[in-house]
Amino acid sequence: MANFNMSNFKHTMPARDPSKRCSDFMETTLGYDENAAMEEARRCIRCKARPCTEGCPVKVRIPEFLALVSEGKFEEAYQVVLQTNCLPAVCGRVCPQETQCEGRCTRGVKGEPVAIGRLERFVADFHLAHSVKEAVRPAFNGHRVAVVGSGPAGLACAGDLAKMGYGVTIFEALHTAGGVLVYGIPEFRLPKSIVRSEVEALRALGVEIVVDAVVGKSFTLSSLLNEWGYEAVFLGTGAGLPRFMGIAGENAKGVFSANEYLTRVNLMRAYEENAETPVYRARHAIVVGGGNVAMDAARCARRLGAEVTVVYRRSREELPARREEVEHAEEEGISFRFLSNPTEILTDGQRNVVGVLCTEMELGEADASGRRAPVEKKGSLFRLDADCVIMALGTSPNPLIPRTTEGLSSGRRGEILADEGGRTSLKGVFAGGDAVTGSATVILAMGAGKRAARSIDEYIRNQ
Repeated sequence: MANFNMSNFKHTMPARDPSKRCSDFMETTLGYDENAAMEEARRCIRCKARPCTEGCPVKVRIPEFLALVSEGKFEEAYQVVLQTNCLPAVCGRVCPQETQCEGRCTRGVKGEPVAIGRLERFVADFHLAHSVKEAVRPAFNGHRVAVVGSGPAGLACAGDLAKMGYGVTIFEALHTAGGVLVYGIPEFRLPKSIVRSEVEALRALGVEIVVDAVVGKSFTLSSLLNEWGYEAVFLGTGAGLPRFMGIAGENAKGVFSANEYLTRVNLMRAYEENAETPVYRARHAIVVGGGNVAMDAARCARRLGAEVTVVYRRSREELPARREEVEHAEEEGISFRFLSNPTEILTDGQRNVVGVLCTEMELGEADASGRRAPVEKKGSLFRLDADCVIMALGTSPNPLIPRTTEGLSSGRRGEILADEGGRTSLKGVFAGGDAVTGSATVILAMGAGKRAARSIDEYIRNQ
């Protein structure tokens, strides 16, 4: 055990000063240096059972890559990660490791788990900074597959199929590839240069990417299969349909869905001076919700000059957002009103937002999710002043393709119905990620894309 680091605590992740970072969009955390990475990797005790790998949706061989990091073999460690994860620099930044790989880590029983996510980010960043070796494009096997959507599920599916030798074309509705990675996650959490690098790595494998292509509008799903020569299609169209509360005032000027707000800021760079697609710069912004999207929207509004309050109907203990994101938000001066729920958005005579009427809540019995359901406290109304309200209440799958494709089975919220391997009701059509499950995490979508790639390969080989 002499070579192991038996400290019960992770190496601290360096971060920028909150008083400076809250006014720009540069990355919040700075990453480990080589010494910190090696010492943190030595905290792994190489469990034979490998619970960390079992907790990873894409089954990264975590003990192997950590062992290589501990020896200073950073490029070799990256190559181990890359075998099962085509987006390591992304996942190292945005995956909820605390509930997945790190949540299973044996070192976490009596202390903090090994910082697996931070080390994944480290080896990916090391590779991007130092590698000059070009990717080897696999030999074409004569079969072509279309992937609809360039988010995490689509990229993972395309990457695995390309490695098998398939000719893969990704069709993306927006003008930039990356899906939620570019329109939903802010620059300060996931720099767009990182996403571009990961996408370019797929292009190097032979993946073609066609942007501004809306399947269901520009062309149909059946045309891909029957006219364009693709033998299978994977649908990774995500969950981009926002939800609202249905309360008075939601149609007022100054009310945004988090999707619209984040898309303007992240993909259209509305935070830049003289931006062609500006977004309203509020003085007092209210963000409704408690997930990671709510934290992203709140921190964006803060950087655009607003005093920000997050309103969440449960207590701090029930917050679904990652603890690190909540801590960063609080460091940046964002306030929280727990056990509170909006009942009306107040407006002036010009339908501009002037405030939010809320009621206090208390926690009752557990609901279907296992969390205690919030119950309104009678006579507890109060007002919060605001000129902007951002609704971060989750999203539903994009219903466009199910509505325009005869025979494709979907659920009541527009989700595509598919089995564990991504097989849908239509022959040759597969689906996965948020389009099937509703809004979830990047890594779970990637896992679905990888499973679908295996199913597509099996389907084509058996034709």
